[in-house]
Amino acid sequence: MRPIRNSAKAIIIRDERILLTVNKDDEGLFYIFPGGGQELSENLQDAVRRECLEELGEKVTVGDLIYVREYIGKNHEFAESDSEAHQVEFYFQCSLISAHPTFENVTIPDANQVGIEWIEINKLDEIRVYPKAIVKPIKNMDRDTRYLGDVN
Repeated sequence: MRPIRNSAKAIIIRDERILLTVNKDDEGLFYIFPGGGQELSENLQDAVRRECLEELGEKVTVGDLIYVREYIGKNHEFAESDSEAHQVEFYFQCSLISAHPTFENVTIPDANQVGIEWIEINKLDEIRVYPKAIVKPIKNMDRDTRYLGDVN
């Protein structure tokens, strides 16, 4: 069994749009929040800064922790391939430092990452976003619910 993995994620909202990475698998395009695994001796805020630089090519300012989500693979739709996965994700409110980001300096994109896109918040229901459970709180600007649970 693999150990539990911590992951630091960025929620970057500007002008009623949210910044997501675009990824592709056998089913087509899907969108996820920039961020990834925390490294040994790295705090979560530093992890989200590093991951945004790697995946977006941009520096971010890290704000408040907004949501915590668990993903226990055996409990969800990808159980066949993710049965031993257990990840705890920490979602931070972030903002891009640059007023005019170019997203040209991506150094280490995720394996399935094919791009970066600003998505209108009111259209999040129209695309495949992971985790799906975070769409409603973001659309409702819900900052009271912090722990989302074991959701996908």
